[in-house]
Amino acid sequence: MRIGWIGTGVMGGSMARHLLDAGHEVRVFTRTRARADAVVAAGATWCDAPAPVAEGADVVATMLGYPRDVREVVLGDGGLLAAMAPGSVLVDHTTSEPVLATEIAAAAAARDVGAVDAPVSGGDVGARNGALVIMAGGDPEAFARAQPIMEVYAAKVVLHGPAGAGQHTKMVNQIAIASGMVALCEAMLYAYRSGLDVDQVLDTIGGGAAGSWSMANYAPRLLRGDLEPGFRIEHFLKDLGIALSEGRRMGLALPGTALAEQLYVSASAQGLAGCGTQALLAALSELSDIDTPARAAAHQR
Repeated sequence: MRIGWIGTGVMGGSMARHLLDAGHEVRVFTRTRARADAVVAAGATWCDAPAPVAEGADVVATMLGYPRDVREVVLGDGGLLAAMAPGSVLVDHTTSEPVLATEIAAAAAARDVGAVDAPVSGGDVGARNGALVIMAGGDPEAFARAQPIMEVYAAKVVLHGPAGAGQHTKMVNQIAIASGMVALCEAMLYAYRSGLDVDQVLDTIGGGAAGSWSMANYAPRLLRGDLEPGFRIEHFLKDLGIALSEGRRMGLALPGTALAEQLYVSASAQGLAGCGTQALLAALSELSDIDTPARAAAHQR
């Protein structure tokens, strides 16, 4: 198939590479040209603007940072929708606002273009391994046309309802992750302060009820002081802001999520916004004055 791809960052680049490996024709655009170099070297065609990416494409996918980026690239002057052919499908993998997803779906339908909001979970590891989880919202027919493409880089692709349902499901995911990461970091701090062999402790408790995806994937990075992003703190703060805003709109009390947001604001204020979400340990280590590999790595940045 002819695929248009916008956004080749931490996850988007790997996702586009999987499409190339599967034999699809891929055209790409990203604001920072250098971030597309690896994908272009693997066989993708570079375009200088979003519109040429969309022209003649069967499916166009976006993997961007913020809702404002999605609005500009999809709905703005010279954006994707204006260039997409009737019968094609737009898939937005950005974690964005549910209301924007419904707005895009309506605008796409007016042009006989399908639209699927399809945020992902699994971070850089899931993207590299083609093992992402995709939670989708949109028209079932549009989803069915896009599903074979998404299955190239995902282990699980589920339609949860109409436009916006994918974004709402991603908020559920982020709410669950947020407090879990706080718990992991606090547990590691306790182990450090009490003089335990932290690696041994995590290996022990990881096989029991305390085990989690975050512990299995992020704890090893923290033990070696690796703060590189699988998912950036600045983007996680955006997600938590959306979740809390939606929660308020629905009359929900989300105190754990609100606390996690404030802790990540503190991490961002310490200069860690561009680091991975696991860098929360470095921020909490600083507050508690505990020497950890994560704190040392943060000081070296």
